[in-house]
Amino acid sequence: MDIATIIGLVAGMGLVGWAIASGGDGGAFVDAPSMAIVFGGGLASVLISFPLANVLSTLGVVKKAFLTKARDPGDLIRELVGYAEVARRDGILSLENMTKDIDDNFIVSGIQMAVDGTDPELIEQIMTSELDAIADRHETGKAILDAAGKYLPAFGMIGTLIGLIVMLGSMEDPSKIGSGMATALITTLYGAMAANMIVLPMADKLGRRSQEELLLKTIVIRGVMAIQAGDNPRVVEQRLTTFIPYNKRKKEEEASERRAA
Repeated sequence: MDIATIIGLVAGMGLVGWAIASGGDGGAFVDAPSMAIVFGGGLASVLISFPLANVLSTLGVVKKAFLTKARDPGDLIRELVGYAEVARRDGILSLENMTKDIDDNFIVSGIQMAVDGTDPELIEQIMTSELDAIADRHETGKAILDAAGKYLPAFGMIGTLIGLIVMLGSMEDPSKIGSGMATALITTLYGAMAANMIVLPMADKLGRRSQEELLLKTIVIRGVMAIQAGDNPRVVEQRLTTFIPYNKRKKEEEASERRAA
């Protein structure tokens, strides 16, 4: 579970709730028609913009922001180097018995193709195609959330305009102007909160998660190709370490030197 996402949501909602409570009547901030306009209208626009199947699949993508914790690239590199050591010492066919203990299906697929003697170019092509498919799914999920973040404030403004029109139509009763104005503005509040506190930050988090996953998959592809080629494990580690950001690479190099010693 990504604790940062949970903390951010709880903190944001908590601050808004505190501000509402300190202002007096919290019931004044609850308006069912305004909710229907903002959330129903936002959903309707998303359905117009994207196929239903993509919208429904976004629910699974959103879970990644809450439940998925990115794997440390250094741990993945050490795992791949371990497979390279086994292949170098006992032959690549010895990796077949290890695949049942590997949790990552992407690694299993690549190693299995290498063990089966699949042409290296075909291995890279298949794994790269799968990587592209993953990137497309992530891009679609983020695009849907970005679109929702764009439409929700717009429907907030639409709801406000509707409320103002209704209010101006009953100007003969000045006592209702204040409450009417407050009700009209609630839809803008709903749209702004939903977009900027939930949907758009979630889209940014998913974008970050996508970058992390694609980096890990790229490391796997390069690692499998190196194992298939029979490269020295030390060379495999040096090649894969280049994918780690420079500020973290020094720690991995020091850890590698300690293991070698």
